[in-house]
Amino acid sequence: MTSLEHAHQILDTLLGYLGFVVRIEDEDGPEGLTLQIHTEEPDALIGRRGEVLEDIQYLVNRILQRRDPKASRIRVDVEYFRTMREDRMLEKVKQMAERVRATGQSVPLQPMNSYYRRLVHNLFVSDPEVMSESTPGDQRFKRVILKKRPK
Repeated sequence: MTSLEHAHQILDTLLGYLGFVVRIEDEDGPEGLTLQIHTEEPDALIGRRGEVLEDIQYLVNRILQRRDPKASRIRVDVEYFRTMREDRMLEKVKQMAERVRATGQSVPLQPMNSYYRRLVHNLFVSDPEVMSESTPGDQRFKRVILKKRPK
C-alpha cells in the first residue's frame, strides 16, 4: 500500500469516527500529494481560519509517519479551501515583491507557519531580484522578510 493510499485510509477512518459523510479524491499537483475532501459540512472541517483543517492534516501526517517514517507529507484540503487561500496569499506576496523591486526596501510579511513560509521561499528561489528570509527564533509562527537580492 502506498503512502497516499495509507493516508486516504487514515483520513476516511478518522472522519468516519467523527461522524462526517465525505468523498475523498486523491490529487497529485504542484504542491505534492493532496487528499481533497468533498462534504456537505465543509465549515465544520475547515474551522475558524482553517485551524480544524490544519489539525486534521497534522494528525493524518503524524499517523502516516508513525507507520512509515519515510512517507511523503500529505496535504489535506476541504472543497479547495486551502488551494484558494494559498493562491490569495501568494498573490499578495507577489505584490509586495513588486514593492521591494520598485523601492529597494525590505518588506516584512505577517507571521506564518512553516508550510506557508516554505511556499513563499519557493516562490523566490530563482528570482534574480528578490529573496526571502525567515526571522530567527524557535517560535511556530515566524515572519518572512522580502529583500532585494544582493548583486
